[in-house]
Amino acid sequence: MAHAQTAWRAAGLFVTATVLACGGNAGSPSAPSNPGARTVTITASGVSPTSLTVPAGSRVTFVNNDTRRHDMTSDPHPEHTDCPEINTAGALLPGQSRETGNLVTVRTCGYHDHEQPTNATLRGRVLVQ
Repeated sequence: MAHAQTAWRAAGLFVTATVLACGGNAGSPSAPSNPGARTVTITASGVSPTSLTVPAGSRVTFVNNDTRRHDMTSDPHPEHTDCPEINTAGALLPGQSRETGNLVTVRTCGYHDHEQPTNATLRGRVLVQ
């Protein structure tokens, strides 16, 4: 009986050591998460949501669920100067996602697909409050 208990304790210690060596417990992400993160999804139908309100300091993640490439950039076209933080999302191949920089200035940030700047379904805005 003592041998079985020792074997179970050893197995438990091995599992605990393995979990800790691999980065901690299951409740902690391996990279710090941004509590202000928000998501804009791109599909063949356009961007959703078209208007998004975020607190200052947030980042927005653009997710390309379309079958074609999209290049999400700040208004106005072609300068892309209103909210340079949006330009860091940039070109997204199908299935890719990318975050903007931290949106720290309170303002409205218009954005569009650089490759289709007049397509109203691929235009949106982020209201930074």
